Amino acid sequence: MTGHVEKTLQRETWARKGRGPLYLQLRDHIAEVIRSGQLLPGDALPSERDLAEFSGMSRITVRKAVQDLAREGLVVQRQGSGTSVSPSLNRVEQSLTRLTSFSEDMALRGKKVRSQWLDRGLFTPTVNETVALGLKPHSLVARISRLRIADDRPLAIERAAMSPDYLPDPEKIGHSLYAHLDSRGFKPVRAIQRITAINLAAEDAELLEMEPGYAGLSIERISYLDTGQVVEFTQSKYRGDAYEFVAELEIPKAAK
Repeated sequence: MTGHVEKTLQRETWARKGRGPLYLQLRDHIAEVIRSGQLLPGDALPSERDLAEFSGMSRITVRKAVQDLAREGLVVQRQGSGTSVSPSLNRVEQSLTRLTSFSEDMALRGKKVRSQWLDRGLFTPTVNETVALGLKPHSLVARISRLRIADDRPLAIERAAMSPDYLPDPEKIGHSLYAHLDSRGFKPVRAIQRITAINLAAEDAELLEMEPGYAGLSIERISYLDTGQVVEFTQSKYRGDAYEFVAELEIPKAAK
């Protein structure tokens, strides 16, 4: 932390009457310091005690301002190591018109991809899995869950479920689920996907190296074979700061 940055955080440099609550002014000022490049990715913020001293506010009020910055993705709070500016992260542009695997997407972008297995095997299905996949009573479900990592940064948690008719051996999946399904003649050809904005729960946030409550995306996908049969039901969580989804829209011709 340079002396210049410490000086910019002093209360007299940002506090103004009539501009709203002081904690919001402090939050907005720190955000501007970060966005202007005075604080760089990975730089540590002053401690809550120091910020309270600079601002003349209580530590509880300062903590509220810093938590707002964490929810916006500008800073990262880690137990025992304080608060630092979030790493710079280029967003991945994802098309909504093509069904591709994570491995394929990242390979096209020249990124180094790896996965960390979270779950893999045959399990008792949830109600949602039973309904989505049309499973028979007392059937098992093939389920795989992976933390998807590109260039050593966790980007997504994928939880896929299939009927054992299509995936009897989840333990044999290698680099790509779709490549494995294709080798068995069951690669999906179309899908319906729903995207919802969420705040990450504690377990998912920890896996994605974010703070609980951080903005994320929940993506639910049902994939189909060319026969129309459902082959895959996927529920995934993505970092909100890592992805942007793009769709090309066609404007219909005006009725004559």
